[in-house]
Amino acid sequence: MTAAQQDAERAAELAALREAVRDLIEGSGGIAPARRALDAGQGRAAPGYAGQGRAAPGYDGQAWRLLGSEMGLAGLGIAEDLGGAGGGLAELTVVAEELGRSLLPVPFFSSTVLAGQILARCPDTGTGVLARLCAGSDVAAFAGTDSDGCWRPERLPVQAQPAGSGWRLHGRAEFVPDGATAADLVVAARTPAGCDLFAVAGTAEGVQRRSLPALDPTRGQACVSFDGAAGTPLTTGGNGAAAVTAGLDVALVVLAAEQVGGAAACLDLAVEYAKIRRQFSRPIGSFQAIKHKLADLLLLVEMGRSAVDRALAAEQDGSRLAEAAAVAKIWCSDAYTTVATENVQIHGGIGFTWEHDAHLYFRRARADEQLLGNATVHRERLAALLAW
Repeated sequence: MTAAQQDAERAAELAALREAVRDLIEGSGGIAPARRALDAGQGRAAPGYAGQGRAAPGYDGQAWRLLGSEMGLAGLGIAEDLGGAGGGLAELTVVAEELGRSLLPVPFFSSTVLAGQILARCPDTGTGVLARLCAGSDVAAFAGTDSDGCWRPERLPVQAQPAGSGWRLHGRAEFVPDGATAADLVVAARTPAGCDLFAVAGTAEGVQRRSLPALDPTRGQACVSFDGAAGTPLTTGGNGAAAVTAGLDVALVVLAAEQVGGAAACLDLAVEYAKIRRQFSRPIGSFQAIKHKLADLLLLVEMGRSAVDRALAAEQDGSRLAEAAAVAKIWCSDAYTTVATENVQIHGGIGFTWEHDAHLYFRRARADEQLLGNATVHRERLAALLAW
């Protein structure tokens, strides 16, 4: 098979995956689960919302069962010899882009991507933790960011201390995605040797979890406190930081793809509205100011997609991927926020209403902008990576 044929076959596989995820999302109600998550986050009745029986933001259990277990995507991007579904960064970004278009409230990013990629880089993946994650039977969450939600191995909020033949964890991790309902926690903690990773059961003694009020209720955030909780070592000798950093580079690219999907959905909404909304007996899309604005938004979306494609090309080179991931997060964060904001403006008065979907995308855009560090944080990281 020639290289061209291999590329064509690969493109067809990714297109089929995209179509399958899109069909599942449509079958799950499209944007409706996100609306139910919003209602649940406001303490309203939300029929059909499987948020683990909680009024606080969670995720749609039925949609995740279909996506994670039945489609087998809970272990996507994790090697088959580790129990995963195989595939790589390209497959992860395809799924993330479609989920970003619909804002489907499932723990794909928090469990499969963030926790899963970190776990897959640990010498010891914990007793059944990765297997349960890949099967979709349990959700895992990463706890290790500091008080502003950024990964800084020199400022870990949790400390691990030897206790007999085991380890005990103390401290508090903020902004843990889906941490309130996760069955397993992957915790980055300070040890005498440096940063190491530990597996902790979400319901273990000494673990307290509290859902945080979130601008975007489709992705739950939690504060997790550890008061002598027992932890199972996943790394030793201070090697946890390398596993987290490598996993986060993948997660940043996947998050950027999700942002591209959300921005593209906002652009589609704005274009469709500009075609049907009439002012002075003309569609507003015929006015030059709106035309130029929509063209500028299209440029932002396509440049964001290019940033993700550039990262995909660097998947096999860790240093290049780190730089490309930072660029993708910077560009796509700014692009998504801008497109989501202009989508509200183009819709005019209706765009500010609770009933319209525009604010759902605006919420996700602003939340994703801060997740794992905002553009300023990653510009500083990029400068350090390039020795500026």
